[in-house]
Amino acid sequence: MADKDRDADLWDIADGLLAGALQYWLYSRQPCGDPRCQDCMPISTAEGRMAELKRLIEQLAAESEYFHTPTDSNAGRA
Repeated sequence: MADKDRDADLWDIADGLLAGALQYWLYSRQPCGDPRCQDCMPISTAEGRMAELKRLIEQLAAESEYFHTPTDSNAGRA
């Protein structure tokens, strides 16, 4: 996307992609409606879905090769 428009803001593109991914994730995690469904129990409330989303974000971010960068303000310098 950014290659097609030299004036495109990478952060704006990333924010838009993230917003779309969040919307789809929330859409796909709607509980089935059975209040006793064990599979849906962790996501049966908005708070439960947010907790699961935060857990997943932390896991995926920590696994990313881009999580730590050499230009982080707390990166060690020798």
